[in-house]
Amino acid sequence: MSAGVDIHPSAVVDPGVVLGENVRIGPFCMIGPDVEIGANTHIGPHCTIEGPTRIGRDNVFQGHAAIGGPPQDKKYRGERVELEIGDGNLIREFVTINRGTGEGGGITRVGSRNWILAYCHVAHDCRVGDDCVFSNNATLAGHVTVGNHVILSGFTGVHQFCRIGDHAFIGMGAFVNGDVPPFLMVAQDKYARPRGINAEGLKRRGFDATRIAAIKRAYRALYMGEAKLDDARAVLAGMAEDSDDIRTMLVFIESGQRALLR
Repeated sequence: MSAGVDIHPSAVVDPGVVLGENVRIGPFCMIGPDVEIGANTHIGPHCTIEGPTRIGRDNVFQGHAAIGGPPQDKKYRGERVELEIGDGNLIREFVTINRGTGEGGGITRVGSRNWILAYCHVAHDCRVGDDCVFSNNATLAGHVTVGNHVILSGFTGVHQFCRIGDHAFIGMGAFVNGDVPPFLMVAQDKYARPRGINAEGLKRRGFDATRIAAIKRAYRALYMGEAKLDDARAVLAGMAEDSDDIRTMLVFIESGQRALLR
């Protein structure tokens, strides 16, 4: 066991758990076998962490989080599947994050510096990037991919196998049943529908007026005319010659397995 580890007497920690320096484990926690927890991570009261799970450094798990539980998938037969969590994440009360499935690649991954707020759920085989905010009760079904700097507002629901691109903003209560390209802002209208680009978020992250204007032009070409998707993609291909951001959108659109949200 590393230096400075503080385990409350009421916590149950498997002897094989690997703990980094200055890890703190609060009252009534249960840390199962095949778990690694990086330095300076704080596990609050009543948390459960099951393995195989690898957690990086400088994370905070508030009370009653359930991390690394088996996937909620009827095809799961007890095969070895894993969860990986990066560094510097804040995981709030009653969050659940499941391990992967054998048929889905075997691993769920959450990146670094994310805020995953109370009652959120990250299902099996999801991939979550860095610097995201999941507001209360946001829910990812299985096999969802979320990029970097994505905001999911409260009570958002994302259908299995959907992808959400970098810098997207999903409004409160939106039910996302298709891929959301990078930079978009989506709001609820029975099912989620595009409502413009996430301009304010892009400004906060240093996108200048020229980049934002190019993204707006791409949005208009894709969503505001009567053009069919193939025709809109051709327009974007021309615009992408002068814009890395539009090229990012085009690559995203062309690599999806589900229908594009339009």
